[in-house]
Amino acid sequence: MPKFQPDKGVDKRWNIGFFLAILLGGQVIVRLLKGKMPKKRDLLEQMATVGVDSLISVLLIAFFAGMIFTIQTARELVKFQAINALGGAFALAFCRELAPVLTASIIAGQVGSAYAAEIGEMQVTDQIDALYMLKTNPIDYLVMPRVFACCLMLPILTIIALVTGIAGGVCVAVYFYNMPPGVFLNSVRNFLELRDLLSIAVKSLVFGAMVALIGCGWGLTTIGGAKGVSRATTSTVVNCWVSIFVVDFFLSLAIFQKVG
Repeated sequence: MPKFQPDKGVDKRWNIGFFLAILLGGQVIVRLLKGKMPKKRDLLEQMATVGVDSLISVLLIAFFAGMIFTIQTARELVKFQAINALGGAFALAFCRELAPVLTASIIAGQVGSAYAAEIGEMQVTDQIDALYMLKTNPIDYLVMPRVFACCLMLPILTIIALVTGIAGGVCVAVYFYNMPPGVFLNSVRNFLELRDLLSIAVKSLVFGAMVALIGCGWGLTTIGGAKGVSRATTSTVVNCWVSIFVVDFFLSLAIFQKVG
């Protein structure tokens, strides 16, 4: 893996981090095709970081996001006397888009930034060079477990967020609009298709890989001591969020756009 060492007087450019993130993605795919897997202990540790440590944030945000979306949607549907379609409208928007995007954004802010800070600290303190001296490839030791953990845990967290968001929507429908829970859930089931669930899984998998690769890429290109680590952490979060929305647009276009 080439090591990028920009001049210390020049701030690190975003395209260097993106280039390395793409390069890291290729390296991970090559290792996967060769049958190389991360060590079980490292993988479980990173899965706990992505899943367990982020669970409370995902639950809270998904629950209140589901309630907020239901309130805003119901207010408009009442005007057209179509309140029974509330669950369907919720399914079309929250389940298809909000659940995977919100969950990925939470992971980007909590996990992606942690990856950039941790690896960036290793980079500026020459611990990455020490790994090379010990004949340990940083991709195998640092990148692979984080990419696999994000790809495995983000779909699970997204499904949990989806269920939690539906629960929030049911609470609003019951207590504010006197709608029986069965009516809301039946409407969700009628509008939600198998393709929607598959799209959630695909999006979550892609978003998880993006968050891990961008976090690791920005961490490995960190320069400038503590200030550089701070810049890398901030850049990781911003670029993850931008990438999530850009990729989500193209994925949605490819999955849901009907030809003809």
